[in-house]
Amino acid sequence: MVSPREYLYNLVTGKIKGPAVVFLRGFLFLLSLAYGLIVVILAGFYGIRPVRLGTKVISVGNITLGGTGKTTFVEYLAGKLNLQRKKIVILSRGYKRNLKRKGASGMGDEPAMLVKKLPFAHIVVNKNRVHSALKAIKDYAPDILILDDGLQQWRIFKDLEIVTIDVGSPFGNYRMLPAGFLREPIGALKRADVFVLTGGGFGKDIGELAAKLKRINSRALIVESAHQPAGFRHMDNPDELLSLDFLKGKSAMIFSGIGNPGGFENSISALGINIGRSIRFEDHHDYTQDDISDIIESAQQENLDAIITTQKDAVKIRDLEIKGSGILALDIKLKIIKNEAEFDRRLLKLYSF
Repeated sequence: MVSPREYLYNLVTGKIKGPAVVFLRGFLFLLSLAYGLIVVILAGFYGIRPVRLGTKVISVGNITLGGTGKTTFVEYLAGKLNLQRKKIVILSRGYKRNLKRKGASGMGDEPAMLVKKLPFAHIVVNKNRVHSALKAIKDYAPDILILDDGLQQWRIFKDLEIVTIDVGSPFGNYRMLPAGFLREPIGALKRADVFVLTGGGFGKDIGELAAKLKRINSRALIVESAHQPAGFRHMDNPDELLSLDFLKGKSAMIFSGIGNPGGFENSISALGINIGRSIRFEDHHDYTQDDISDIIESAQQENLDAIITTQKDAVKIRDLEIKGSGILALDIKLKIIKNEAEFDRRLLKLYSF
């Protein structure tokens, strides 16, 4: 059975045909016009006098729905700042978190992943980013606040506005929600100081996209990045990093609940692993024991050699009954492959105070 989210995705991407679809798309287009107008008004209103927090603020966000690698870039950025001995606090909304639960579900999968990977940083989760920022400053006296998913945080003054853009689908169908995937009009990119292109890789031509971004915002630095697999981690022993050749030539079941499952699948295939079956859940899926039990049973029935998931999904299932199942998480690292030196200079200028 197709979920409402999946149906809406298929509708706006043109995968569903029929006379009734024309009417539905027209209705969504009218809603997107109203949504876009509200967003422009709010952004303009809050942008007149944004709140200055008294400490340096770096925002990492995106202009579209779906996975653009922003949280992975937050991890990369925090690591780079930590090398400069800066006290860092990361402010996250904790999308789809369940306040009644403990662990990853209680704070959200992305901040839970950051907690595990960035022991030197404080992660503060709150939908109201102004309140969480003020509390973080009081409790931790940070040198730098990083806003995870901060482009639409118009109320906060930012010293550096970083926007991650997926080169495979930078603007979706160029329409606003709910008729498309844009969270703001494309003109909002004029606020950016840095564009980080993700989902590309070594040798991939991004000339046309770079030219378009330059026309929109000529002052912004364009940085190219690549997400590179670093190894595998057993859910039973997450501290041990297994080599990338560990499963080469073998068959695996993979599952994920992320914004860009295609990118995860491509990474697995590129490692020489045969994907026997791929299960895609909705982004930020809240896993149940039945989900995991079904996955383990299916992998056993199909005689697959391994079960692989993402880092983000791994933090959400570690409290379930998975011991002895052999589930692996693919560890991903981000690498800047173009304009890293210029990016470092902008950071240096920011935190040399």
